[in-house]
Amino acid sequence: MSLLKERPVAEPNEGSRTFEEYVRERSVALQRFAYLVTRHPEDARDAVQDALAGLYPRYDRIRAAGDVDAYVHRSIVNASVSRWRRTKRTTATAAPGDFARETGPRFDDAVVDATIAWALCGELPAVQRAAVVLRFYNDHSFAEIGRLLGCPESTARSHVHRALTRLRTRLQEADHE
Repeated sequence: MSLLKERPVAEPNEGSRTFEEYVRERSVALQRFAYLVTRHPEDARDAVQDALAGLYPRYDRIRAAGDVDAYVHRSIVNASVSRWRRTKRTTATAAPGDFARETGPRFDDAVVDATIAWALCGELPAVQRAAVVLRFYNDHSFAEIGRLLGCPESTARSHVHRALTRLRTRLQEADHE
């Protein structure tokens, strides 16, 4: 997935006067978000394209009513969940091996940990993965996650809690292997 350099924008939705400006200013960030949710570059491109196609006829009304990014994020998440439900596709991941640990944190350790965490996130159901991305990558509150996923705040908390529990369990299983 190639990423272009993103223009710095103080207020992403305030600076965008037209749909074209919004797309030009936010497309890279939306592409990154979609990739984290879908875990596949082509699916991410499709999700962003579909979300922007749905936004186009409603752009002026949505921009006047509130946060355009929230609308697009929700569209991307919904598209990802719908595609997952239709195909029931899962991404196979390799089991993490044993990694030798030295004293003191090292950059290599952080990369290995991030790689393992990313692989384990790929095993999560789409809704739980989306909730984790919204919570820990985008720093959304549980109320915002619930709004974006179209569920109550308590359900959003439950998605994140279940995902973290599943990740902890898989990490413990990997440690015992």
